Amino acid sequence: MKKRESEVAYFTWKEQGLTADCASLEAMAARFEEAAALMRRMAAEGFSLERHSDGQHITHPDAGVFEAYGFISEEPPVRQLDLIPGA
Repeated sequence: MKKRESEVAYFTWKEQGLTADCASLEAMAARFEEAAALMRRMAAEGFSLERHSDGQHITHPDAGVFEAYGFISEEPPVRQLDLIPGA
């Protein structure tokens, strides 16, 4: 089911300690590099970043791609039901 552009699945990006458990500068650098590689891959596959009053939302216009990454949409439940065939 194709969604309209204004109705895209999203989750809020909140970085709260990406490196909190790292024991060295090298470990911190590796963690940032892993995160950067994932973000570049997501951008190449059509994800985008939108700024909202409640934070940054990472979105994708294709719910199938969004779900393939294992993300859970933070859309209101009524919106999510609209995406389920037969619901």
